[in-house]
Amino acid sequence: MAAEAITTKNEPGTLYRWLVLFFVSVAMFGNYYVYDSISPLADLLARQLNFTDADIGLLNAIYSLPNIIMVLIGGIIIDRLGTRLSSMLFSVMCLVGAALTALQPDLAVMAAGRLIFGLGAESLIVAVTTILARWFKGKELSFAFGVNLTIARLGSFAALNSPTWAKGLYESWQGPLFISVAAGIVSAIGIAIYWGMDVHAARKFDLPGEGQQQDKIIFREIFRFNRSFWYITLLCVTFYSAIFPFQTFAVKFFIENHGVSREFGGFLSSLLTFAAMVFTPLFGLLSDKIGKRSLLMMLGSLLLVPVYLIMVYTKIPLLVPMTMMGISFSLIPAIMWPSVAYIIDESKLGTAYGLMTMVQNIGLTAFNFIIGWSNDISGSYTVGMWIFSSLGFFGLLFATLLRRSEIGDRGHGLELGMEERKIWLKNRKTAGA
Repeated sequence: MAAEAITTKNEPGTLYRWLVLFFVSVAMFGNYYVYDSISPLADLLARQLNFTDADIGLLNAIYSLPNIIMVLIGGIIIDRLGTRLSSMLFSVMCLVGAALTALQPDLAVMAAGRLIFGLGAESLIVAVTTILARWFKGKELSFAFGVNLTIARLGSFAALNSPTWAKGLYESWQGPLFISVAAGIVSAIGIAIYWGMDVHAARKFDLPGEGQQQDKIIFREIFRFNRSFWYITLLCVTFYSAIFPFQTFAVKFFIENHGVSREFGGFLSSLLTFAAMVFTPLFGLLSDKIGKRSLLMMLGSLLLVPVYLIMVYTKIPLLVPMTMMGISFSLIPAIMWPSVAYIIDESKLGTAYGLMTMVQNIGLTAFNFIIGWSNDISGSYTVGMWIFSSLGFFGLLFATLLRRSEIGDRGHGLELGMEERKIWLKNRKTAGA
């Protein structure tokens, strides 16, 4: 099959590249499933184990807490050891963490499992992001990111709908978590297959070097990344802080505030993921074609601002705000992550993604705690919904600042389509010569 995929002597063929994409995306499928396995269990954890909303928020917050530092270290590890060894290490940590979480009904043990899972999971995301940039930069990069996110979010979709397709296991809190252990095994297998394919490709084709062949990482250089990178990073933290902490309590919110069943609540929450699965590759393809990346991210941020208040203050069917949120959840990540590969040197890409994910996890840690605490103190979800809406507004602000930065002379070609950018790069090289 590999031989059939070869189109030149110097680089892997299209089929080979897309097979690599598929297997690392399978790894992400398992990763996302494990992360979202807590949300459908929220009411069972409260009823059977007497967990408060703050306890449930802790299980997702502690996932993010170590990654305030670990993903930055993980990014440096990726740049120094290479994507093969580092991604395998991180996937094994994910599996161990998922198994520990399912072990016994003790908050400390479950939190320890989520912590270990988080240590591996976010760094695995950084590794896979770096893998895609390495294999697809200069080609269909945004589309490849979109396909990866679609397959990964299929894991979230499966987890959020597990009360329906695995209804028999929801008699107790532990049964569904055993499925997440199986998902962790699938993730590790996907990375093992990628390792083999990458080793094979390195022997036959020209690929960017692994590990020690890349430039040495100097820690102080992290804080010298350009302005556009920091605007993207700030957009990242506000955007994800408005999405994932909401999902932590979404099923419980739908049950308690709107009187729906757990099955329908899981379905509503999964609409966010389903919309992203369908539209993320399409938005990635669109941005590859036309550019306008910061403008598209402004649109995605704008869509997010009203959705939470609609769910609290109006009788508009929940399908409407969840669809709006789904479009935003498709549009921004499809463009945001590949944009970094255009503005940061390849030898620092793992570190850049690690730093970006580190800042993201500061937000996720803080807002999972804040939302759980505000729900318990206020006795309602209203305060939390205003917080989420405010985060959407700040995301719009940072996307606007990114556009102002990129349309000037100091831009990095972020607003250009793929063909326009090739001409722009050629002209820059000519001018530099």
